[in-house]
Amino acid sequence: MMWPMVPFSKVAEIVTGNTPPRKNPENYGPGVPWVKPPDLDGWEPITCTNETLSPMGQKIARLLPEKTVLVCCIGSIGRVGIAGTTLSTNQQINSLIFGPSVSPRFGYHYCRFIPQVFQAAARKAVLPILNKSNFAKIKMPLPPPSEQRRIVEILDQADALRKKRTEADTKAARILPTLFYKMFGDPATNQKQWPIRKLGTLVEEPVFGLSKPLSNKTEHEPGTTPILRMANINPDGYLNMESLRYEKVPKKSLDRYLVKRGDLLFNWRNSPKWVGKTAIFNVDGDYSYASFLFRLRVLPEAANNKYIWQFLNLLVSDGWFMQKCRQAVSQANFGRNELADIDVPFPPLDAQKKFGNAYDKVCGHLQDVSCAKRKLEELFKNMLYRSFTGDLTAKWREAHMKELLAEMKIQEKYLEAKL
Repeated sequence: MMWPMVPFSKVAEIVTGNTPPRKNPENYGPGVPWVKPPDLDGWEPITCTNETLSPMGQKIARLLPEKTVLVCCIGSIGRVGIAGTTLSTNQQINSLIFGPSVSPRFGYHYCRFIPQVFQAAARKAVLPILNKSNFAKIKMPLPPPSEQRRIVEILDQADALRKKRTEADTKAARILPTLFYKMFGDPATNQKQWPIRKLGTLVEEPVFGLSKPLSNKTEHEPGTTPILRMANINPDGYLNMESLRYEKVPKKSLDRYLVKRGDLLFNWRNSPKWVGKTAIFNVDGDYSYASFLFRLRVLPEAANNKYIWQFLNLLVSDGWFMQKCRQAVSQANFGRNELADIDVPFPPLDAQKKFGNAYDKVCGHLQDVSCAKRKLEELFKNMLYRSFTGDLTAKWREAHMKELLAEMKIQEKYLEAKL
């Protein structure tokens, strides 16, 4: 059975959010959630946000009912959420208030399935924009309501497993910071009163990465070198090897900008929140790195690289770099001289090495966890594909055909009425 494909405009009311004037602070305060793109892509329906609109602000805003599906259409196009209460959004978000022919959670899961469709429909610019008119033309499959409910039931169960997996990953990622605090105390306050060493005395001189503009090559070709960028350093300080860029790097430059196992990559320019995030390079092969990163090569006789890695990342999570970096309009910097001048609490080298040994054990576990997570995500993507092509519920559909045909006739009348 082929499901009809219908545009959003036929099955939903589409609402673009807005921003009540900030010149009147009384528009903001205790009241309904006011959703912006960073609030999207969470696990749970949205019931609270950092900013809220007061009763005065609500009169200017466009209020949305519970179960409205929210899609970012300016900037981070394709981020999705679903309202868990009455709320409003800013103008970067288009919202779908589905009519009786679409289960809101079916629409929500489908929107999560098609971020590339949203992105392809956007106008290409420095800041990508998917306008309301083009958004309304995007089509979605329309199974009968009972089949939608069956699909939602399966996907919600799979989502619950993914959430548990993520929660377990989060707990595992806390092991090393917790151990560091236990062994050495808070690095920002040096509560155990360790001797202080300047970071510049523990590392070779920091080296800037390649300053040439990077191409969009994402496939390895003969003569090209993979380039690590700030996006390849996760917020928790671990490397991810996704979305690598590949460049032809002259041998003279490659010798200077090559990273070796054990090197630290320090993100010296980023949004203020993420300045200072640092990864240990622990991958085989020849890699180079981009200009917003410093390479730090810890002197092995002076300090343990894993101790320095955790020390720097804890300063990030404590907000230390955010306070100390030089802030510009959209990004912030923490220069080479400032980096060398950081005071490092310096416990005995044996204790640092003991922490380094724990790092090796934990990272082995985290790699296994990461592999399991990737497999789970691949399975979920396959499940999404099968859900919206009809394959997932094919046998169920055969067993409920009479009921489905009756529902389809009701849907057809509703759609005709919309015309």
